[in-house]
Amino acid sequence: MLTHIVIWKYRADVEPDIRAEHVALLRHLASVISEVQTLAVGFDTLLLPRSYDTGLVATFADRAALDAYTVHPEHIKVAEFGSTISEKVASVDFES
Repeated sequence: MLTHIVIWKYRADVEPDIRAEHVALLRHLASVISEVQTLAVGFDTLLLPRSYDTGLVATFADRAALDAYTVHPEHIKVAEFGSTISEKVASVDFES
């Protein structure tokens, strides 16, 4: 199994409703991309100086499933939206 983690640091000018839209779009991916085994998304609650604003944790059966998710049109649409509202995006993928 692969665990996929992504975190977003939004630009300061991005309004709360746009941030909420991004999270809703991310959550929707689990219902339209069959390769997603589990998906959790949420806003940071600690608000530490090192914190990012939103995080996603998803699991996939294997690398092929993660690759299929990565190129899925719905994922591409949400990823592009996230990149337009973020100053930084980071990710890590590991076997679990």
